[in-house]
Amino acid sequence: MTFNLDGPSGFRGLDPDKPIRIYTRNLPHWRQDGATYFVTFNLDDALPGPKKEQLKSMRREWELRYPPPRDENTWTDFAKTVFHTVEKWMDEGHGKCWFRNKRYANELHRSILHFHGKRYEIGCFVIMANHCHLVMRPFESIELEDELRSIKSITARFVNQHERTTGAAWQQESYDRIIRDEQHLYRVLQYVGRNPQRAGVPQDQWHRWLNPNWQAAGWNFES
Repeated sequence: MTFNLDGPSGFRGLDPDKPIRIYTRNLPHWRQDGATYFVTFNLDDALPGPKKEQLKSMRREWELRYPPPRDENTWTDFAKTVFHTVEKWMDEGHGKCWFRNKRYANELHRSILHFHGKRYEIGCFVIMANHCHLVMRPFESIELEDELRSIKSITARFVNQHERTTGAAWQQESYDRIIRDEQHLYRVLQYVGRNPQRAGVPQDQWHRWLNPNWQAAGWNFES
């Protein structure tokens, strides 16, 4: 099948001619200046203790099965497995699920768009009860981690202030992946847009946003 949709304004896929920086924590992270990322970040209690232990066990088994050195495909396959496992668990609605509260969801919405067009480009996002998916392209010399940290910090302070609580609201590490090209972007866009439906969220409670410039270029959620 031929993919004929031109990339939207502001999208930059993986550039094979530019250097890539790689680092790993619990998950692998690839970085390329100017690239567009698919990012997922979740509240700290979105995964109950037994689920977190299960993830640690998955990691130990994977390390034994695939000793170093590990190539890019090995890391990528592991990251995909973790992502889809965690996504299923998060959609079960564990934890306090702060973003069922429209006030908190609106604050996260505002925080994501605060530096849109100034420090980064946002393509789309969806806010779920205990996690968020977004497509973001940090501008040249802007680090993805710094922008995510800022978004998380602002919303954590807001929630803690209104709930009269303290401590970290978000899990520190996010899942992120460089979007390769327009076809990959389209699949990501539909994945983001369909997340509420997959999780069984009533349509009147969906909290999605799509860049108007992207919509004008023919890029839309299909459901």
